Amino acid sequence: MDVVIGIDTGTTATKAIAAGADGRLRAHASVHYPLSVPAPGRAELDPRHLVDAAVKALTDVAAACRAQDDRVVAVSLSAFLHGLVPMDASGAPLGPLITWADGRAGAQCDEIIASGRAKGLHARTGTPVHPMSPLTKLAWWRANDPSVLRETPRWGGVKELVLAALTDEPFLLDLSVASGTGLYDIHARRWDPEALEIAGADAGQFAQVVPTTTILKLKPGLGGLPEGTPLIIGAADGPLANLGVGATPAGVAAVSLGTSGALRTVVDRPTVDADGRLFCYALTEDRWVVGGAVNNAGSVVRWAGQSFASGFERPGAEGEDADERDAALLMEAQGAPPGSDGLLCLPYLLGERAPWWRAGMRGAYLGLRREHGRAHLVRAAVEGVCQQLALVRDSFAAEGFEVTEVRATGGSTASELWVGVLAAALGLPVAIADTPEGTALGACLLGLHALGELPDLDHAAALIAIGEPTRPDPANAALYAKLRPLIEKAAMSTMDIVRELDRLAPPVETPVTTGHTDDATGRVSGGGESASGRKEPA
Repeated sequence: MDVVIGIDTGTTATKAIAAGADGRLRAHASVHYPLSVPAPGRAELDPRHLVDAAVKALTDVAAACRAQDDRVVAVSLSAFLHGLVPMDASGAPLGPLITWADGRAGAQCDEIIASGRAKGLHARTGTPVHPMSPLTKLAWWRANDPSVLRETPRWGGVKELVLAALTDEPFLLDLSVASGTGLYDIHARRWDPEALEIAGADAGQFAQVVPTTTILKLKPGLGGLPEGTPLIIGAADGPLANLGVGATPAGVAAVSLGTSGALRTVVDRPTVDADGRLFCYALTEDRWVVGGAVNNAGSVVRWAGQSFASGFERPGAEGEDADERDAALLMEAQGAPPGSDGLLCLPYLLGERAPWWRAGMRGAYLGLRREHGRAHLVRAAVEGVCQQLALVRDSFAAEGFEVTEVRATGGSTASELWVGVLAAALGLPVAIADTPEGTALGACLLGLHALGELPDLDHAAALIAIGEPTRPDPANAALYAKLRPLIEKAAMSTMDIVRELDRLAPPVETPVTTGHTDDATGRVSGGGESASGRKEPA
């Protein structure tokens, strides 16, 4: 079979798969690396790990393809958004890559918002002003080490690093990743002058932006593939995740529910909502993804297991691992009623992004009473996450983006409680997509599209197997709709208290992780969960 290899570089692992025009997975490989947390609020990666992992994953999948007589006709790339790394003139990294989870630029973010410039920047670039974005990271550099900012020949991210390793082509970046930098005008299709001024950078320090279907050439000999093998520059992980689960037709949205989460839908032009609650990133030049990412999903249940279930053992469960413990907690939580007997959880353990994009948010339980037990606490956390995604969906409705169907993927979708609460909170049927490597599959499908083998991206919806949808319980949906306004009211009213607590309490030192998190399942293995957890595609 003729196949395309899709390579998805994630925060703690690089996944590669091979798939043909029928969308079926033919081979796969995974290479993990540690996320470094050298100080509170920071989250970095060693660029060499990303490059080595991409080459190894490509080599392993290409070897598997040869072993089964599949012919690799192209390689296509996916990369996580919002990374930033200083580079020399040849594209070699000059320091660590700062990831989306790094929050050091909080003060610079606040300054941009206070100046009144954030709304215009968001409207032009499609990226909310938030510490996650390269715009605010560069502003941090400008404030803290201007000489490095000025003397660095190039600034790039994950895609530029991987491209430098896989091709001899010039310094290029795809439109999709560029649209997530906060520095690129998605309407005028240029590096935004005001954003560059705030960042203290020059357009010449950034790559030339090209369409996501641009065909380059793989370096000779890589992966044992023939010279001249096409390399599709590809797109960002979030837009490709929509493609990989078949959520590109009108009315179909994609939900990612791993350690963190996201809700996204595809539109036919770059669109930014008037209230600035949604991001807008490119899939192709005429297909764009709007949506919102939340920092907390499965990570909240993992935290609950670590905090509420220390020494928790069920009969016959001696030696069970964290995944089994979390599953047991979720089963227990099903015994608590919808609404958790009046307990409300703000699940912002790792801060929060959509729909408010406010730096420094913190979690809380409200309405706690003596009769509330562990089952209530866990169920309220699940409800809090799903309600946060429902707030993103409400932003869709406010902009006239109709959603009638949701396709979900990620490790948390294995739980009946998660899926049922999500369906009720969204008020929509939720079907589970049978694509554990949806983002890498999206890269394969975009590669086929670039080669002319998949003329219509919406055809991907017919290639992806999905299960029977879980439909929302009407009574639960009505209850969650009544509770949802209280979440926003509670979140906004506690912001001043949180800021005061942050001033009074010293930051908690977070040890450097030596483990990794599985991209498909959101499960952590190795030396423990990182400070940020696994990112789901934005």
